[in-house]
Amino acid sequence: MPVAVVTDSTAYLPPELVREHRLTVVPLTVVLAGVEGLEGVETFPADATRALRARRVSVSTSRASPEQFSRTYRELLAAGAEGVVSVHLSAGLSGTVEAAELAAADLGDRVSVVDSRSCGMGLGFPAIAAARAAARGADLAGVRAAAVAAVGRTSIHFYVDTLEFLRRGGRINAAEALLGTALSVKPILHMPEGRIVLRDKVRTASRGMARLVDLAVEAAGDGPVDLAVHHLDAPQRAEQLVDTLTARLGDRLRDTYVSEAGAAVAVHVGPGLACVVIHRASEHPAADLPGRQGH
Repeated sequence: MPVAVVTDSTAYLPPELVREHRLTVVPLTVVLAGVEGLEGVETFPADATRALRARRVSVSTSRASPEQFSRTYRELLAAGAEGVVSVHLSAGLSGTVEAAELAAADLGDRVSVVDSRSCGMGLGFPAIAAARAAARGADLAGVRAAAVAAVGRTSIHFYVDTLEFLRRGGRINAAEALLGTALSVKPILHMPEGRIVLRDKVRTASRGMARLVDLAVEAAGDGPVDLAVHHLDAPQRAEQLVDTLTARLGDRLRDTYVSEAGAAVAVHVGPGLACVVIHRASEHPAADLPGRQGH
C-alpha cells in the first residue's frame, strides 16, 4: 500500500476529490450554543450561518485532538500504508498541526506532518499534490516534498463583509479590525506565512469582488493554474468570481472547484465570505497532472 495522505476538514475538498485521491479527512470540532459537532459530519455551513446571524448564540471551534490523529495514523499503518503524510490547516490559525505532530511523535519516522500555511483549498491543493505523488509510488520523503512544493505554489485571497468575526476569534488584531470598520470599508485579506493579514480595503462589495479577481490573476502568473472558490451563504458571489476568472484566465485555467466554506471557518469569517485560491502548476508536468473538474 502506498504512502497514505491525511488532511483535515478545513480543506473543504469536494467529496469526489477525497474519493479519487483516497484522502483521509480528520474533522475539526465546532461548538454551537454549547453543543459539539464534527465538521462535515454533524455540523454544516448552514448551522454556523444560522448561529452567527442569531448573534446571541455562542459559536467556537476546537482542533482535532492528538488522540484522533493517533487513531487515524495507526489504522492507516495497520492497513498496510508504508507511511503517512499529514497536511493541515495553518498553525497560525489553529492548534491542529500541533495536535498532529504530538500524535506523529509516538510513531517515529513513519508519519510526517506538513503545515499548509493556509486553509480551504489552500490546504486542499497541497493534500492533492501529496496524494498524486503517493499514487505514483513516491516514498514518504517524496510525498512530503510534493506537499511542501504545492504550498509554495498556492495563494489565497478572500473578502469578508466585516472583520468583527475574525477579531472575536483572535485571528486578526483589534487595530486591523478597526481599520476594516472605519467608513464601512470592506476588507480583502490574504495569508502570507500562514497568518491572516489585511491586504486591501475597498468601499463596496462589488469593488471587493473585482479586486479579488485582479489579485487572483496576478497570483496566477503566466502558466497553467487550478482555481478554487469558496463562499459562505453567498453563492452568487462565488458564481460571479468563477465566471469572471474563467474569462480572464482563458485556456491557462485547468480545474475549477467551488464549495461552501464549512462551519470551522464560518465562525471566524461570517456570512458573505468570498475566497479565491490559485494553485500554479508544477514545473514538472508529469508530477502535477490535473484531475477531474468538479463543482
